[in-house]
Amino acid sequence: MGTAQVSIIMGSRSDWETMKNATKPLSELGVEFDTQVVSAHRTPERLFEFATEAHNRGVEVIIAGAGGAAHLAGMAASMTHLPVIAVPVASKNLKGMDSLLSMVQMPKGVAVACQAIGEAGAYNAGLMAAQMLALKDEALSQRLQDWRKNQTDNVPVEVE
Repeated sequence: MGTAQVSIIMGSRSDWETMKNATKPLSELGVEFDTQVVSAHRTPERLFEFATEAHNRGVEVIIAGAGGAAHLAGMAASMTHLPVIAVPVASKNLKGMDSLLSMVQMPKGVAVACQAIGEAGAYNAGLMAAQMLALKDEALSQRLQDWRKNQTDNVPVEVE
């Protein structure tokens, strides 16, 4: 751990297949990040230490992905003043609806910004984290604007 502005946490290693998508826009935009497994249910002490100390390590935004009961984002948000972006990871039985509902149904006073279920949600979480950081970083803001223009310019007009 060092100078990562964004910390991507997930409930288990199996969530990496989804959560690695959050790293794509961050890498493209030059935003430093770190990744680790922090389970709300299996490693509560690790979660407590991570969430309460993240700001001391220079983390400015947390992206938390989990499936099933998916308490990771909400628990992290309850222990830090940093913004937390939640990514519901698709589960086998309920296809991620269980994860989504546990993330968006936060009690008043514990804010979590929730993205879509799965890979698109993870990707957009990375993009949202970059947008948050760009509010106070002119160079990142310019890279983000250029990235958006490039995305727009690469949308084809023709169907085939």
